[in-house]
Amino acid sequence: MSGWGYLRGRRLWRRRGWGGVAAMAAVCTLAIGGTLTPLGDRGPISRGAATPLTTARYASAPQQAHDNCDASLDPSTGPTDGPAVERIRQRGRLKVGVDQNSYLWGFRDPATGQLAGFDIDLVHALARSILGDPDAVQFLTVPTSQRIPLIKNGTVDMVVRTMTINCQRVDDPKNPVAFSTPYFEAGQQILAPEGSSVTGFDDSLQGKTVCTARGSTGEQTLEGNRHGASILLVDNQLDCLVRLQLGLADAVFTDNALAAGQAAQDPSVHLVGHPVTDEPYGVAMNTGEPDLVRKVNAVLAAYRSGGADSEWMTSYRRWLAQDLPGLTGPPAPKYRQ
Repeated sequence: MSGWGYLRGRRLWRRRGWGGVAAMAAVCTLAIGGTLTPLGDRGPISRGAATPLTTARYASAPQQAHDNCDASLDPSTGPTDGPAVERIRQRGRLKVGVDQNSYLWGFRDPATGQLAGFDIDLVHALARSILGDPDAVQFLTVPTSQRIPLIKNGTVDMVVRTMTINCQRVDDPKNPVAFSTPYFEAGQQILAPEGSSVTGFDDSLQGKTVCTARGSTGEQTLEGNRHGASILLVDNQLDCLVRLQLGLADAVFTDNALAAGQAAQDPSVHLVGHPVTDEPYGVAMNTGEPDLVRKVNAVLAAYRSGGADSEWMTSYRRWLAQDLPGLTGPPAPKYRQ
């Protein structure tokens, strides 16, 4: 993965102009294949200065009703150590679907070759609670479009991959999934090159090509109102950044939390307009494993606790605060029986 070798401070592959595109395309291809990767020792990543999103821009996401789909099982009302948790303990490792191409969230640290990021920190906390060992994890890097199929066929115990909780996924008549309580709140927003005529998720997209990940909430939103744009679908969101750099797309539509990482990698792109959706991220699991859902919610409750000294805030300060500033804590949980 020599493409990651262009690290400059916090920039994983920053070069002048559009350099390094072929290397990044190779990384994306490797990620689409999805390989089980045993966890190794974690190490620090070099971090320097970066241009952050403004708090006002991030905070402008509209509050949208979720029809209670973001309410998850209360860990105090049922068992947290049932057959699903016991299966994981008997196996001795937690199998988790993650990303390896989303800078700040789930990516390969070029200094260590190991997975790192905000989502990865949470996975370690889950493994520590369930198995007594934060390193008892087997990661499966999965494309956006395969997150739900790999949960449903049992390839992974859960997916921790910036996955939005919404009613379509919870109530799908064929392939529903269960979610934990939210562990982060983001919003869909447009990412465009500097100097672009695109001003946001609006009619400035008329006649443009907008890239988003297949199976993402970005695809759902664009299908509802594309503002005259053509939609380019890819398997992984980072593939959109490569398409943008190659001139095959005029803009990217994705969660602003993910886009912040892409803008930190490439200073020639930036977020425009305002967030147009409310995207709560949750841990996705099988609907038939309520004990595992409750267990994850119990872990999240502990992960959030402690105020400024909580594990959540520690991870936020390490990975996200410079590019998503102004957050004082995680989203509050909503429970149901």
